[in-house]
Amino acid sequence: MKKIILTTAALLAASLRADACTGITLRVQDKSTVVARTIEWGGSNLNSRYVVVPRGYEQHSMLPDSKLKGAAMPSKYGYVGLSVEMEQFVAEGINEAGLSAGLFYFPDYGRYEDFDPALASTSVADLQLVAWMLGGYATVDEVMRALRGIHVVALDPRASTVHWRITDASGRQVVLEIVDGHMQFHESKLGVLTNSPGYEWQITNLNNYVNLYAGGAADKDFGAIRLAAFGAGSGMLGIPGDVTPPSRFVRAAFYQVTAPPCNTATEAVMQGFQILNNFDIPIGVEFAAGKIPADIPSATQWTSATDIAARKIYYRTMYDSAIRCIDLGKIDFGSVTYRSEPLDKVTSQPVVGIDIS
Repeated sequence: MKKIILTTAALLAASLRADACTGITLRVQDKSTVVARTIEWGGSNLNSRYVVVPRGYEQHSMLPDSKLKGAAMPSKYGYVGLSVEMEQFVAEGINEAGLSAGLFYFPDYGRYEDFDPALASTSVADLQLVAWMLGGYATVDEVMRALRGIHVVALDPRASTVHWRITDASGRQVVLEIVDGHMQFHESKLGVLTNSPGYEWQITNLNNYVNLYAGGAADKDFGAIRLAAFGAGSGMLGIPGDVTPPSRFVRAAFYQVTAPPCNTATEAVMQGFQILNNFDIPIGVEFAAGKIPADIPSATQWTSATDIAARKIYYRTMYDSAIRCIDLGKIDFGSVTYRSEPLDKVTSQPVVGIDIS
């Protein structure tokens, strides 16, 4: 098992510069909340799966030392998660109590505390922290209190650190970052998250774009000539279009804030997918010519949206752009057995012919 874990961590580390995630949050007029996000990884196929974890399921966290048991992770609540590389590594999910959690890569700016074997029973691997949250807690406050007694550690020092977005049924959202071994919680009133640098820096950086606004710029006299916009959307002239995390944060923030309000959570889910269309990363963008490491159709491997009030998680993938939904309300978490299935059973985009006869 340790060899598998280290191989996976090394793979993630090797793909470090190909990672990206973009998250947004849509507030609906009936006060419900939809969280949506992408998973980008251009270095390899993440072999993503969905997992259904029943109430009462028992597991322990993995640790850098495979001879030791990590913290117990009993499932007080059943949950559904979307995993990467290994089914234990849940990257996004929601539980039956309405707690939603997800991890976003955070290279170079985060640093966990060093693993101490004497603290093994209270140590949780970073890539399993989402599962730990979803199995055990119902609210942001509960998670924050419980984390005071937990040590988050890396399975392999070569892999990137991550930070986390945590949202509950009340709509409250926080971002957890671990910097210099210390946990920092940021109230996420905006609801946007990408990668590095840290959350507070990203919020401050938005001030560099105070000139942007929805709509079109007015015509204006310019010396002896008159200037006019070439087309619609000129109020957003200057918004960054590259795929770096700071630029994606700015773009996601403006697209989210200027989106028209939705009347229902289902409308917001669809709006979330539409907004995140803008963050699909073509596979050739992140690597120099001839250096593309993986034969996959997109660096954006999947996109998800979670309707927290309805306890539904939706997803589409790089192989199939049809939106699929797992409805937690239709799962009896007291009797269902643990289940893990690939997000795609067929790795090619279905094409539906139109019969003109």
